[in-house]
This record gives sequence, C-alpha cells and structure tokens, in this order.
Amino acid sequence: MNKKLYKLMNWPAIEGIIYSEEDNPHEILGAHVAGSSVLIQTFQPGAKSIRIQPEKGDKSYKMELADEEGFFAALVSGKTIFEYEYLIEYEDGSLKKVKDAYNFKPQITKEDTDKFNAGIHYNIYEKLGAHPMKLDGVDGVYFAVWAPNAVRVSTVGDFNGWDGRVHQMRRLWDSGIFEIFVPGAKIGDCYKFELKVKGGLTYLKADPYAFGQQLRPDTASVVREINGFDWEDQKWMKNRKKAQAANAPMSVYELHLGSFAKPEDGRIFYNYRELAPKIIDYVKKMNYTHIELMPVMEHPLDGSWGYQVIGYYAPTARYGTADDFMFFMNELHKAGIGVILDWVPAHFPRDSYGLANFDGTCLYEHMDPRKGCHPHWGTLIYNYGRPEVKNYLIANALYWIEQYHADGIRMDAVASMLYLDYGKNDGEWVANMYGGNENLEAVEFLKHLNSIVKKRDDGTLMIAEESTAWPKVTSDVEEDGLGFDIKWNMGFMNDYLSYIQNDPYFRSGSHNNLTFSMIYAYSEKFMLVFSHDEVVHGKATMLGKMPGERKDQFANLRLTFGYLMTHPGKKLLFMGQDIGEYDEWNEERAVEWNLLEYDEHKKLNQLMADLNKLYVTTPAMYQRDDSWEGFEWINCITPQACMLSYLRKAEKPEETLVVVANFANAKQDFTVGVPFEGKYKEILNTDAEVYGGSDMVNSEVKHAIDKEWDGKPYAIEMESAPLSMSIFSYTPYTKEEKAEIERAKAEAIRKAKEEEEKRAAEEAARITALEAEAAKEAAQRAIEEANAKAKAANEAAEKLKKIKAGKTTAVQTNTKKASTTKTSTAKTSTKSKTVKKKV
Repeated sequence: MNKKLYKLMNWPAIEGIIYSEEDNPHEILGAHVAGSSVLIQTFQPGAKSIRIQPEKGDKSYKMELADEEGFFAALVSGKTIFEYEYLIEYEDGSLKKVKDAYNFKPQITKEDTDKFNAGIHYNIYEKLGAHPMKLDGVDGVYFAVWAPNAVRVSTVGDFNGWDGRVHQMRRLWDSGIFEIFVPGAKIGDCYKFELKVKGGLTYLKADPYAFGQQLRPDTASVVREINGFDWEDQKWMKNRKKAQAANAPMSVYELHLGSFAKPEDGRIFYNYRELAPKIIDYVKKMNYTHIELMPVMEHPLDGSWGYQVIGYYAPTARYGTADDFMFFMNELHKAGIGVILDWVPAHFPRDSYGLANFDGTCLYEHMDPRKGCHPHWGTLIYNYGRPEVKNYLIANALYWIEQYHADGIRMDAVASMLYLDYGKNDGEWVANMYGGNENLEAVEFLKHLNSIVKKRDDGTLMIAEESTAWPKVTSDVEEDGLGFDIKWNMGFMNDYLSYIQNDPYFRSGSHNNLTFSMIYAYSEKFMLVFSHDEVVHGKATMLGKMPGERKDQFANLRLTFGYLMTHPGKKLLFMGQDIGEYDEWNEERAVEWNLLEYDEHKKLNQLMADLNKLYVTTPAMYQRDDSWEGFEWINCITPQACMLSYLRKAEKPEETLVVVANFANAKQDFTVGVPFEGKYKEILNTDAEVYGGSDMVNSEVKHAIDKEWDGKPYAIEMESAPLSMSIFSYTPYTKEEKAEIERAKAEAIRKAKEEEEKRAAEEAARITALEAEAAKEAAQRAIEEANAKAKAANEAAEKLKKIKAGKTTAVQTNTKKASTTKTSTAKTSTKSKTVKKKV
C-alpha cells in the first residue's frame, strides 16, 4: 500500500467500521480533502476490486485493498472533491456501479434535533423514516432513526443485499438520531434498521416512521412516497369545521375494512380503491354522515383488529399502499362523507421487530414492568414522560390528520392511559409523585396533543373512548380539561343494554337504567355508541341481545334504534347491526349482506336509513345536543307502563319533536302532555309495516287538546303499539287556521249559549208546567178539602140542630125541676134562719 495513503488512514476508526461498531462512518468513508489530495475510502464487503469512475472525463482510479474484509482506499491528487461512482467487481465476476453514500450532508438540522428532543417537532415524520429524494443530482432515499443507546445502526434492504456492513449510519451529535442517504434506493424497496447494542447483540427493527410495511407475515418496512397525491377534496375540507361543529348532526358507521366485504376471486382483501365505492354507496344510501375505520395502521395479527400496532405511520398493506389509502380518503370526502380513524396510543405489542426494547433499552416503554406493561393485554405501555416518545405519538396523530385528511381521531383505551392501576392488582403498579393513581405524564400528553391539534387543524375532531368518570374530558385545556371534542358514552350503552335485555314483563323494576343517562348527559359532550366491542366474545349481536321471539326481537331492536337516534348525543353504530345480523362479528367473514334478501332484515335496514335521514334533516335532533335547552322530559316517571315521552327542541319552537316510546310488550293508549297549541303529526313509527311492524300507527293528525297534562298546558291522545316508538312533529296553527279555530270556538260558544238558553227555557217551561199542574192539583185538593169541610160543616150543623132540638125539651123539664127545687130550698133556708135567731 502507498505509504502516504497508509499514513492518512485512521486505522482505529477503520477497524470500528469493519467490525460495525462505528457511529460516525462519514468521518472516514467517502471523499475527504487530505492536504493536496483527495482521500476516498469505502467499505464494500465481498468486493474483489474497485475503481473510482469520475462523472467527468474518461480517467478512473483503482482503489487499494486496505483490509481483506472489503475496505478500499485511494488517494487522488487535487484539492477539489469531484463527483464519482464506484465500479465494483465481485468474486463471482459480476460488476456493479455504486454511488458513494458518504458524500452527502445531513438533511436533519440541529434545530430539528433540538425540537425533537424537546418533544415539539410536530413534523418529525418528514425527517425520520425513509424519504425518497434527490441530493446533489443523485436519486436515492434518506433514512433516519432515533436509537440513542445503540452502538451502531445500519440501513439494510433490497438495495444492499441486507448487509448491515454496507450502509452504516451517522449519529447526529447528541440527538440519538442516526441518518444516511442511500443512492439508488427507490420507492418500493423493502428495508429495516440493523442495530448493534452494548454487549454485541445485533438485530433488525422495522422503521417506526415507515410510510409502508410488508403484508404480514413479512415484517420489513417499505419505502413509500406520500407527497405526490393530487387531492380533490377542497370543498369538503373548506366546509369541514362547520359540518363537524357541536351543533351539527353526526351519525357514524363504524367498520372494519377487511370484513366489510370480501372478494369472490380468491383474494383475502379488497384494495382501498375497490372498497371506496362500495362503502360510499352504502353509507350514502343509509344517510350516515361519517364512517369510523377500525385501525388501519399496520399490525401483525388480523385477530387484533388493528389494536396492536407495529407501523404507526403505515396504512396496512392488507388493502394497498399509502397512495391507495389517500385515494380512499379523497373519494369519501368527494362524496361528502367524513372519515374518523381509530388510533391506539395507549399500548403496543412486544413483537421483536417493533418498538419493544428498540435500541437495547426500554426506549419507548418504561423499564419498570409495573409502569411499562399491561398484565391482562400482554402489551407494553408508552413512556409518556419521555419527550421523544411523546413527539412520536403527537406527530403521528397530526400525520394522519394532515397527510391523509382524517376528519377525526378516535383515541382507544384512554382510561388505561389515565390510571396507573388500570387493569392491575395491588403491587402491580406504582403511584405517582403525589401518591395517587393518576398518570400525570399521560394527562399532560393528552392535553398537549389536543391543544396542538386545535391550533394546527381546528375542525378536526378528537374523540375519547373513556369509560370512567374522569372529569372534564371534553372541557378545554385552558379550563383544566383534557381538551377532547367528544367522549364515548359507555354508561349509556351499558345501562341501556342492561334494560332492553330484560323481558318486558320485568322492565319496570329497572326503569332507572333507561333514564339515568340524562342525569349526566350534559356533563360532557357525548357520542352514543353501539360499537364492535358489543357484538363479539359471546356478547351476541344487537339483534341477538333482544329478548323474546323473533318478531319481538326485531321490534325491540327497532325501538332501540329509535331511542339511540332521539336521545341527545352524536351517534355510532357498528356495521352489520343495521341489517340485523344474528352471528357475532368475525374479522374473517364479510358482513352478511345476503340477509337483505329477507323482508324483516331489509325493513329493519330501511328503518335505520330513515332514522338517519330524519336525524340529519331535523334540527331538533342535533342542534342543541349539548344543552338542556334541546331536551325535556314529558313523562319519565311511569315505570309500571314501561313508557317514556320527551321533547327534542331546536332554536325554533315549530321544529319541536314529541317522542313517545313504549317498552312494554302491550298496546297502550297514552295521553301525552305537549307544550304548544297546534297540530302534531306522527312522522315516524317503528311499528310501521314498512319497517316490519304490525302497522299500528297514528295516521291522523293530532290536534292539541286544551287541557293540562304531564305539567304541560295541552295534550294529545295517541295509540302506542307494543315495543314501539312514535315521533311527532309539531306545526303551529296558521293565522287562517287560528282564525277559523277562533270562529269555530265562537260559533261553538254561541251554539252552546243558544242550547243553554233553550235548555233553560225548556226547563223553565217544564217547571212552569209542573207548577201549574201542582197548582191545579192543589186547587183540586182545596176544592175537595172545601167540599169535605162543607160536608163536615153541614153534618155538624145537622147534628147540632138535632142536639139543639134535644136540649130544648131537656131544658123545659129541667126548668120545672129547678123551680120546685128552688122553692124547697127557699123554705129550708127560712127555717134555718129562724132557728139561728132563736139560738
């Protein structure tokens, strides 16, 4: 070897490269000015000879073999570094031209790494990962990865025979980031990162920031370009904030792309491009406003449904490429359909090629298993206190929002993030610094994420699957809330299903389960959900949960859909339930679309379509969803009747709806209090024949009765079919109708008055006649009494006469006797006086 060349070479560093333990190979490899010459060094394992071929001129330079492992060097006169490529001859005689990967400057700046290490580089996915680009006129791919504790990191892939010695990466100062530009690497190439850690262990890892992954069971990352798609959804994006406002309707169709439909040509999955029109047709037909996709991020196990993610930045290869998924999103938006993506920042699987023990240390997870793993799920928990981990997740959410135009992010398992003891027994968790069970780092992460989404992408929805009573989930971060827009209402789902699964005969005893949701309905901004979690693992489908015989099951489910759509809150229903599947969902089969060939399933499906249409076109059903001003009980305290009645109210009184639900399996007649005078028309009845019911409907318009009922000034009387719901619209009387009603009332009053006067006159005449008859009878009685008295008087007179006649004779006789007696008495008295004188 040339002595000058020998002296210019850094042999300890060269040894580090040969043994793959050098973390700054760019300092040695490539072209470097050395005095008056240019020193060019390369490591090409397996090469027999190498010549340097300058881009300009015909002259080439043979390189000297400095180490038999394949390290070559050459000294070229001149102080100017020139463009060149290597012409490599291998032992088998094959030739290959290769651009030098070590002549390119880092594309990551110190500012980038400082922001990343602080956890605030929200576009870090534009720096880390694999990025096709042209540098200095050379096409290739720029690779970068964060692995601070690795001894050495290499990029391996289709472009270098998966040899970790060929493209050893450069550590950027103290950032923990390794990078390299690989000329000749291209879109579609598979690659991984080879890490050598302390102790000498060497292994492969998939790229955490890869935009593409191989289809399982293969595990390599794939170079993808995401910047070339021609979006055509500008109209949707412009109007999205208004369309997704709190006072806008939102009815979500949750689906799993792999089992929405299955190809009939032997393939396992449809492509994103094939799925788009199928989903659009159905969603538009059913009048849903949004779809929610179960996780589309790459995951190794079909049976995890996407909830154990490996490739957070890669749309799953099951259905195509990143470009294919952009097409899917674009088509949905052009059709006026919003797309919410399910996202899993709570945990990740232990697969050896994923994030677990990434650089030989617990980089993304906690070292302490009491903090770093879910014992029940067997997965690992993110270390939310590490800025780079937090940055990884925040940037990922923004990536789906900004690069794929996602309209919302539904965050899975938020409760498991908030509580340190979630799913753990005593001794399996560590308290926070204050001795509590709150995960303070996760709380800060959620607030940070939600606040930055609001700042950068206002109008995008952040939705929490949070199943506890953690306060202020949907309150603003400035008010010490978590900052979500919507929270899944798991309480409503659990309470309602507990109620409806009872036989109607016993429902009165659990009436509180039916109404309790309104106690807390406005404590958060809720979405009512009957999701995939409720139709798996032996829980039965929505139809299968319903009690009774088949017709009763369908009636109960129709009633359930009615209650879902008229209860305050946004709506979500999992695929297959709106056609009445009996079989639990299984990711290996498609939705049982053939059920729509049967009348009862087809009619149930029609009901859901009509309920959605009514919902999105009727302001009372959504306009005041998060305020008591939008809802009012009419009657919720009649458990023995298993009935409810309530109002849904909009800004205009004439848009008010009256809802009456009969949860009893018996026909009932109800008098229902209503707030306004006017007409009430039944606009939907779940028992209608068109929906598979008995057609016991209220076909005639109900005019409000002027009487107080249920605390309301008016009432309507209606008939309620068993297990049914009736929805009435309200229409005020027009001026003409009101005038006619007033005229009719006046006429009725006049007629009533005339009738009353006539009745009074007739009553008076009757009384007069009765009085005359009574007078006549009294006169007759008087005459009879007078005659009787006269007769009695005559008889008395006659008797008196006779008596008098008898008395005259007696008097004469007595007179004579009296005279004789008197004479005798006088003589006796004279004699008595004579005696007294003598004495």
